[in-house]
Amino acid sequence: MGDLLLVRHGETEWSLSGQHTSYTDLPLTEHGERQAKSLAPLLSSRTFSLALTSPLHRAVRTAELAGIAGAVPEPDLHEWDYGGYEGVTTREIHRSRPDWDLWTDGVPPGPEGHPGESPAEIGQRADRVLARVAPALAEGDVVLVAHAHFLRVLTARRLGLPPAEGRLFQLATGTLGRLSAEHGRPVIAEWNVRPATPE
Repeated sequence: MGDLLLVRHGETEWSLSGQHTSYTDLPLTEHGERQAKSLAPLLSSRTFSLALTSPLHRAVRTAELAGIAGAVPEPDLHEWDYGGYEGVTTREIHRSRPDWDLWTDGVPPGPEGHPGESPAEIGQRADRVLARVAPALAEGDVVLVAHAHFLRVLTARRLGLPPAEGRLFQLATGTLGRLSAEHGRPVIAEWNVRPATPE
């Protein structure tokens, strides 16, 4: 059984400002590009039986800069659809909804085609991804390049937890997580790993 490596894309302008970013396809900042490049040494010693990336540019570019060859876009790896909260910070939301919590309250509908998603709906997508990668994990390591909230839900599901327990796994930009197994049970082996501060 291989390891499941999770890469969060590098910094964007909105990840820096704290704005919820799902379908808005922002590029990496210069710092985000350096973050992505700095991941290459952490990944270069591994051979992947499968490499998947979110179809959004910030994830695809991170995979390229991190030296992950042959990564295949997987639509189910896109970020949580934040609906009407796209581009809005938690601080701004709390002005009118002081007790709002993404993990329990979800989001209001957004523009056409972006109705927003609940933790349960994200969990269903994460389960589909885990089902897709299971045969490849039997052959070796798998790497997924995607987004913070989605990867947090996927981690919860891999560990047998409800989707909303993704709240427990903070994940910074340009970092690596590794899910492995101990005595036949999924475990977090490494989390929020990044090399020395990129130049």
